Amino acid sequence: MINKNKIFTKGVLDCLPLLLPVVPFGIIFGVIGMELGFGPYVTYATSFIIFAGSSQIVFIQLISAGASPLVTLTSVGIVNSRHLLYGAVLAEYLEKLKLRWKILLSYLLTDQAFAVSNKYFKKNNKNKFAHYHLLGSGLGLWVTWQLSTILGIVLGAIVPEELGLSFTIPLTFISLLVSEFRKSKHIIVILVSGCVALLAYNMPFKAYIIIAAIAGLSVAAFLNRKKA
Repeated sequence: MINKNKIFTKGVLDCLPLLLPVVPFGIIFGVIGMELGFGPYVTYATSFIIFAGSSQIVFIQLISAGASPLVTLTSVGIVNSRHLLYGAVLAEYLEKLKLRWKILLSYLLTDQAFAVSNKYFKKNNKNKFAHYHLLGSGLGLWVTWQLSTILGIVLGAIVPEELGLSFTIPLTFISLLVSEFRKSKHIIVILVSGCVALLAYNMPFKAYIIIAAIAGLSVAAFLNRKKA
């Protein structure tokens, strides 16, 4: 039990630095949800059910703009499709877990949790309790996101637009990439993905996300094969 608690706590602590921009991001979402007329219950329900900031923003914006359910669900699915890659990467470390654990960890798997737990798994792949790290990092972000959304809902009417809080949305994802700037091949993959995303940004159904991901993965595979 002590080992489990230590690993869980480490997961929470490892994820803490990445949670700083999550708070204003959650507040922003709460504000946007209220401004678009969804009300406190529906706005919060998206944070509890979808639990993915960028996807939630896409969801409420499309719904408020009158988009069809098919377009809305497809767009949200595309935005969230990167989690399939996360799951594929972590599968080798979690494949022996029971189904209830896999369902719980899949729900808690976010960009931040993946970033810190994937590193931990690589270094501690023989530890049978390593999944508690993902539980800690994911649950830490979940609590932070829920509270931030509620705060945004409560304070939505009095948060001035002049604060420029929307800047923290890309900041949240940039913070995940800082540690990857140390290796040249990582920088190449990041630049290629970013450039492809910009070039394909106007494609329908937010398909630029998938195209950029495929381009980045292709470049990464090429660089790894060349190195081998």
